[in-house]
Amino acid sequence: MRQTNITAVLGPTNTGKTHYAIERMLAHRTGVIGLPLRLLAREVYDRIVKLRGHSVVALVTGEERIVPQRAQYWVCTVESMPTDIGADFLAIDEIQLCADPERGHVFTDRLLHARGQHETMFLGADTMRGAIAALVPKAHFLRRERFSDLTYAGSKKISRMPPRSAIVGFSVENVYAIAELLRRQKGGAAVVMGALSPRTRNAQVELYQSGEVDYLVATDAIGMGLNLDITHVALSGLRKFDGRRMRDLTPNELGQIAGRAGRYKTHGTFGVTGEAPPLDEEVIEAIVNHRFAPIRKLQWRNSDLEFGTVPRLIASLEERTDDELLTRTREADDLMALKALTAEPEVIHRVRNPRGVRMLWDVCRIPDFRGISHSEHANLLGRIFGFLNDVGRVPDDWMARQVKRIDRSDGDIDTLSKRLAYIRTWTYVAQRSGWLDDEMHWRGETRAVEDRLSDALHGALTQRFVDRRTSVLLRRLKQKESLVAEVNDKGEVTVADQFVGRLEGFRFSQDTSQTPEEAKMLHQAAMTALRPEFHLRADRFYNAPDTEIDFTEQGGLMWGEHAVGKLVKGGDAFKPAVQAFVEEDAGHDVIEKVTRRLQHFIDRKVATLFEPLLSMSKDETLTGMPRGFAFQMLEGFGVLPRDGIAADVKALDQEARGLLRKHGVRFGQYTIFMPLLLKPAPTRLRLVLWSLWNDLDHFPEAPPPGLVTVPVPEGTPQEHAAMSGYRIAGSRAIRIDMLERLADQLRGEDSRGGFEATPDMLSITGMTLEQFAELLQGLGYRAEKGERAKVKAAAPDAKPEEAEAADAPEATAEDSPAEVEDAAQAPEEVAETPAEDAPVEEVPVSADVPAEGLATEPEAAAPEAPESEPVASMEEAPVAAEAATEAEAVTETETEAVAEVEPELEIFYTFSWAPRRQGGGRPRRDQQGQGRGQQAGEERQGHGGKPRGKGGKGGKRQDGKGGGGRDRDHRGGKGGGKPQGAKTYQARPPKKEKPIDPDNPFAAALMGLTEKK
Repeated sequence: MRQTNITAVLGPTNTGKTHYAIERMLAHRTGVIGLPLRLLAREVYDRIVKLRGHSVVALVTGEERIVPQRAQYWVCTVESMPTDIGADFLAIDEIQLCADPERGHVFTDRLLHARGQHETMFLGADTMRGAIAALVPKAHFLRRERFSDLTYAGSKKISRMPPRSAIVGFSVENVYAIAELLRRQKGGAAVVMGALSPRTRNAQVELYQSGEVDYLVATDAIGMGLNLDITHVALSGLRKFDGRRMRDLTPNELGQIAGRAGRYKTHGTFGVTGEAPPLDEEVIEAIVNHRFAPIRKLQWRNSDLEFGTVPRLIASLEERTDDELLTRTREADDLMALKALTAEPEVIHRVRNPRGVRMLWDVCRIPDFRGISHSEHANLLGRIFGFLNDVGRVPDDWMARQVKRIDRSDGDIDTLSKRLAYIRTWTYVAQRSGWLDDEMHWRGETRAVEDRLSDALHGALTQRFVDRRTSVLLRRLKQKESLVAEVNDKGEVTVADQFVGRLEGFRFSQDTSQTPEEAKMLHQAAMTALRPEFHLRADRFYNAPDTEIDFTEQGGLMWGEHAVGKLVKGGDAFKPAVQAFVEEDAGHDVIEKVTRRLQHFIDRKVATLFEPLLSMSKDETLTGMPRGFAFQMLEGFGVLPRDGIAADVKALDQEARGLLRKHGVRFGQYTIFMPLLLKPAPTRLRLVLWSLWNDLDHFPEAPPPGLVTVPVPEGTPQEHAAMSGYRIAGSRAIRIDMLERLADQLRGEDSRGGFEATPDMLSITGMTLEQFAELLQGLGYRAEKGERAKVKAAAPDAKPEEAEAADAPEATAEDSPAEVEDAAQAPEEVAETPAEDAPVEEVPVSADVPAEGLATEPEAAAPEAPESEPVASMEEAPVAAEAATEAEAVTETETEAVAEVEPELEIFYTFSWAPRRQGGGRPRRDQQGQGRGQQAGEERQGHGGKPRGKGGKGGKRQDGKGGGGRDRDHRGGKGGGKPQGAKTYQARPPKKEKPIDPDNPFAAALMGLTEKK
């Protein structure tokens, strides 16, 4: 061997030693370079292939063998490098590993015996200078300095780790924990470990090198010559398990790892993180200045082995050395496996000659990639040796079963890592010459399985430790690329083809699969891309018609199906303010534009729906009492219960009422209201405005349109029902316009002597007879339940005149009891016009009943409505109600004509007025449902204790003028009233003749005035 040109290129990391060795090798015709890791060997192989091509470059590792026929340059792991091919150039990288407890003896052997024909080069740390000088006296030394500076940055939290950092862990669990934390806080990290296959490792490194992730988590394998763009190295610990025990890392080991910070002329920093304690000053100084204690002992094992017998082989392996620089290495895995196998009689029986001993040693050198246990590894080796010794090869079917069991790409990271470790065993076996019948087939098969597992492991690592979406967006932001958000018809937002969330109106709903740390970064990237979209959407919204915008019953403001704001209390009940739902990052212009558009919408909506009310409040012709009453209507949002303003209503003369009626005000017996404001749209808005003005937390909702009565939950305030356009009576509430129609009909009944419900009453309310009875009790009436024989009457022949009169619209009292107005239409259809024959002055009712009638009585408490009770519409008169009132249309003569075979009983109710007791309190009901105020009602049947009968005269008004002979529940006409208890039915004459209706209190008043004159 020529030793005249042996060079030791020593120095710290980032000095270009490996690059220099590659240049020197390519300057020769042939060359061999030994590297410490399979990963690094693959990296150097790829570099040389790019320069010289595949046909002349070989790659030889324990699990991989690519040897072209015209191979000139061999890239190998140190254990696999050929030493007998006579290459012109030979280099050993990371020569300081001669001191490694596990593999040091292999490096020491190469240092002592491996030489190139023309040039030999040893690359490594300066700590090997003394040992190389002593063991290789003719070696020349070449020191190389770092291209960049290395400084200590102290301790940093992972959340504050700068980009392009590598965090080093010393166990798989530690590496995974750090990578998971970086994914949550920084968008992700690449993972590099010595146990990874080159394919997986290269894919992970590409994640980091491409900038898709800014962080790398690695084991101390990173210190073995991996050249990456790292600016900061953080140590997560200062101790490691070396395969036998936990020990502290030496300063030169720390320096080897920290030295990976800084690439070429880019300065680097190092420090600690996590639970690692701060470094001592001496260690920091040593790392910064690259000055470490020299290596004084190299690991050594005899390489001149004897294969005569197994004991002689073991003895040669355990031979000692007298060189004080060398120390016999601890028992390696291959020697442990040899001793374990030779303890088995079956194995000893097979080893009969030196060839068998050599074969046994070759099998024992199969690395324990699985790392399960020494005994299991020895069992596997014994099985392989048995095949080789007995049949001369490993059977294909057995090999196929082992490979097939591993060839699965499902499972988590740990499962895939184990399978990858297992396949490395069979890849190693396939690389041994003569062990298989079809070596090329199995080399390709095992390589394919390893590639599939490698890809699956890379995917699992990326999925677990990389938030690809966040990392892509952050990389684009860092590179200052313009990000454009795309929003599809479902509102899904993608930025750079990454789903980031949904745009709902002008608010960004971020994907909830992110952690808080990830969400913050994702929101930043999304907002940068969404700003142009916010401006475009604001322009579309500002120009959108009012028909696309609406308000909810809880005060929300909607644009289509998206909430874009809400109503808030303003300075005036009819001028609410708006609060827009817009992302702050959208910008002030967008917020201002959306707010203005919403304010315009609600202002126009209020002006349109409440135009009659607002117009009345602005009418300057209204002065005095009418103007004050108009402001009360404004404060009541167009609906005023009459019992609360009874005195003010009395104070209004007919002229004042006429002025108010011109604006659509109707004076009902129970409620003063504007029929146009009872339509569904004004009602919805009235409830919202009233709730805002009264600072309610939950707004009452309007009943569905078209319902005459609705069930009322117990405890519902009367004012809630009034704002909805209803009045509570018992367990239900009745629409106020239909209540006035009902009141008109009730005024024509004998409420003193008692009356029964007519079909018209049930039709108006859309109730069953039982429900109607409960409604009237809620209005202050007493209901007496009874049974009687049901009689069916033959339909009489109606005269044309009577039919015409029956179909004519009935005149009803508007100003109870002195004014008349039609209330027969639904709220949507009410179009009220003042009566041409409206009286000049109001004529009061008799003195024994107040003019306000039922409206002055406090309302009965509403019992809880049954949940199963159906809600009837006003057009559907119940069948039960028709059956209950059918008998009233049968005259006595007709009843006698009905055959009485088996009388059928029917239930009926008799209703009479039951005012409250003197002193307050509403009438209570006993167990039979009868009002306890019955006695008091009976005592007040007549004025002054004398009941009214036929020919009775009216009382006197306070001004001395004669009255119309009318009490609260029974009306007298010119010739007297109806006797109590009698029921007659009379069709109204045709409207064109305008006869005087004896049941009309206004007509009765006129008749009284006429008679007096």
